[in-house]
Amino acid sequence: MQTRLIELLKNSVSSIVLDGETDYLIEKNRALNDFYPVFLSVLRHRPSLIDSLRNQLNPRLAEIFGTNLNLKQQFLEFSRGQAPADEIESILNRAIVPTLGFLESEAGSTDPEAIVHLLDQHMPDIQAALPEWAAALLAGLGVNATAGQTIHQAPELYEEVPEQKRSPWVPILIFIILALLLAFLFKACSDRNEEEVPVTQAAATEPAYLQVNTGSNGDLVTCQLYLNNPAYTDILQTEVKRIFNHPTGCGVNSASNYHSEFIDQDVIPTALKILKDVSNTNMTWMGEQIAIQSTNPADAQRVANQLRPLAKNMTITVQQDLDVQTVTPATTTAAQALAVINPDNIQALDVATALNLEAIHFESASSTVPEANQPILDQAAALIQRAPHVHLTIKGHTDAVGSNEANNLLSLRRAEAVRDYLVQRGVDPSQLQAVGYGQQQPMEPNATPEGQFQNRRIEFEVLNTETGVVRAVDDQGIVEKKAE
Repeated sequence: MQTRLIELLKNSVSSIVLDGETDYLIEKNRALNDFYPVFLSVLRHRPSLIDSLRNQLNPRLAEIFGTNLNLKQQFLEFSRGQAPADEIESILNRAIVPTLGFLESEAGSTDPEAIVHLLDQHMPDIQAALPEWAAALLAGLGVNATAGQTIHQAPELYEEVPEQKRSPWVPILIFIILALLLAFLFKACSDRNEEEVPVTQAAATEPAYLQVNTGSNGDLVTCQLYLNNPAYTDILQTEVKRIFNHPTGCGVNSASNYHSEFIDQDVIPTALKILKDVSNTNMTWMGEQIAIQSTNPADAQRVANQLRPLAKNMTITVQQDLDVQTVTPATTTAAQALAVINPDNIQALDVATALNLEAIHFESASSTVPEANQPILDQAAALIQRAPHVHLTIKGHTDAVGSNEANNLLSLRRAEAVRDYLVQRGVDPSQLQAVGYGQQQPMEPNATPEGQFQNRRIEFEVLNTETGVVRAVDDQGIVEKKAE
């Protein structure tokens, strides 16, 4: 499958352009997403613009629109949302050079012809990414966004038609085209202004939630994000991965019962930078509260003091010292094992190995996934979504209390609860199989409460669908056995 050029462009350029920005992040990210396909469409039809922009120290948006400054203003109005137009224009100006650099890298050449050839190959992707209103705007620039060809009937910006060849009807046709264009743009602006409040906002009952834990070296151990806002979720994920140099980022729950915004959310990227390299520290951002905990009270106080002048609408508290046992060695090990998995080369065995490093033990007679294990499952779900070839068997077990029949059913329900949790986090159900083994495979003798607790557990195995061989992980390492 051909790699999508626009997605690569967003991943490569947006993080560079938005680095250090704290205000109107959602609007600026959306404006960049609108800008890329429009800019590439213009470059495809004006190859000479590539060298012209490259040879300038600080190229500007105005040069892309030429003499049609009114169209530039229309573009900014469509893209800026609630942000000031001058801030959006500044961001787009800064995006021109890295966008050209990205295209040169992908084309393997600085030759405009090579870049145009690259754009030709990816025109379906570019056209699919264009906002609905962009076709009319590009038409004003002489670019047919639908057919991928120049509109010669549109007002020509760069060639003068000899006077003797013009029909007396041409001025009238031009006037009609421009009138229709302006009417379309006006209607689109009006429609956009009417769609402000998201439907999901009314249904939201839980505040947005972000929790970040650092390890002994100040690196990211776990991150949970509960937010019903895909655009800002993408921004935060990018920031977490970049700041902590973490390939997976946060486990995400985007259910509609969560709010779509944090209070003072523009401060969050700065807060993450403050938290980086602070060892064994927890930051929870929820509602109007930011809670800081650390094994070192001085570290927690320092982080809180740095945040107070920034998050002016939040109440920031330093809670009781963080007990290192609240982030257990097993949890830390499992999180670190997930963190080192290359997201571009995910192996099923690696995921199962990491998950089996953290014990999931249920309360007696319960099939509710323990809250303490949810961060690791969130991180695993983020990985598995990127690897459709990963297929896991989730094995549920019980202690020996109760009848064999009841325990068989309870163990299945526990496995199904874990499966359903991962599915709710976006994993394809076809990648997961839940199996219950009841009390048949105890880890410890059931004679003590401690042994019973150890036996109420979940284990993960990998099934190779081609060979039928199950790969499992236990205390002695990786073992192989026939599929059951």
